[in-house]
Amino acid sequence: MQTVTDVETLERLYGVVGQSSVLKEVDHLHPAYRPFIERSPFMVLATGGPGGLDASPRGDPAGFVVIEDAHTLLLPDRRGNNRIDSLRNILADPRVALLFFVPGVNETLRVNGRASIVIEPSMLERFPFEGKLPRSVLRITVETVFFQCSRSLIRAGLWDPARHVARAELPSNGAILEALSQGSINGGEYDRDLPGRLKTSLY
Repeated sequence: MQTVTDVETLERLYGVVGQSSVLKEVDHLHPAYRPFIERSPFMVLATGGPGGLDASPRGDPAGFVVIEDAHTLLLPDRRGNNRIDSLRNILADPRVALLFFVPGVNETLRVNGRASIVIEPSMLERFPFEGKLPRSVLRITVETVFFQCSRSLIRAGLWDPARHVARAELPSNGAILEALSQGSINGGEYDRDLPGRLKTSLY
């Protein structure tokens, strides 16, 4: 199988980078980019560590990632499954990549930087939700920022309701867990209890 093994071959294959693709990358949170973060209710956090790479979805009401200044973002770590894959990775390698989505908008925003895990009470108290505080806040020092053009989301039809998939067409959480646990988890019971569990454990 023919593969690419060097940068020179790769660059010949794809051609010259367009001027706009170079100019759009900056080392700070430019005013033109800030609205993408302020209006985003969902982003993906990518990290890497000794166990490998990880990409974790993060969501909250729009603006949940706070722009502290032109070089700093603050991301509260809300309640989850306690796997803490991303946090383990950050302890080993602080480099992170963020991908911000805005519903109905086909462009996304990419941010790369380095993160630290802050548990200072005064920091946690800045991010209450329904009376509950996050266990930690990621303080992200921004290194590069640029927008991703709309091609991928247009091709995917991500925001097109006609292309949305009914949840029932995919295996349920309980069905997956029952299959993977070889029946030690009752999938029907898990699915039946899930709505109530989610309602009481979001924050």
